[in-house]
Amino acid sequence: MSVAAGPTIEHARLVVDVPAGDGWMHELAAGEVLRIVDLHGNQAVDALFFDATDYSNRYSAADTIREQAAVYLTEGSRLLALDGEPLLTIVADTCGRHDTLGGACSQESNVVRYGEHTRHMHACRNTFLTQALAWGRGLDKRDLGANVNFFMNVPVTPEGGLRFADGISAPGKHVDLRADRATLVLVSNCPQLNNPCNGYDPTPVRMIVWPA
Repeated sequence: MSVAAGPTIEHARLVVDVPAGDGWMHELAAGEVLRIVDLHGNQAVDALFFDATDYSNRYSAADTIREQAAVYLTEGSRLLALDGEPLLTIVADTCGRHDTLGGACSQESNVVRYGEHTRHMHACRNTFLTQALAWGRGLDKRDLGANVNFFMNVPVTPEGGLRFADGISAPGKHVDLRADRATLVLVSNCPQLNNPCNGYDPTPVRMIVWPA
């Protein structure tokens, strides 16, 4: 877990705060660094990644886990695409680990986990789809595959199951991702109210992009 200060915000080319439950899409050039800042602590940030020159070549959780023999992501983790090559590398991480098994919340999964009364609640899958369609370059529901859940604590049980647990992040914790090629980033700042991933209180996060 890195605690290096890294580049300063004065040298950033972009700083954006994403409200709780909202989404963000942005294209990174090769070599650029994206910092995701957990402003208030324990805010899950769901993210999808695509090769900016070929959206069908998207982030592969299965390849990432298999090739690195690790179920959690942290500093040094390479986020692989379906072609087996990295889209991004985590170059700094003050949180410690991030989930890529739990998937994004949806209205359907909310009903299964928490009951029919949660069906109306907004979910990350809704945000992903809204952002993808608004991007207007061919992305649609079929492109919403496995994702990363930054700052989310999802322990694997001895039986091989998953458990949504209290977060291990804190205000100001961040993760830095270096784009190893031109990469399209799609983020849902999770609106989840039904499990501890957001401390039952979704909050804004900050996106900072530094040039290569």
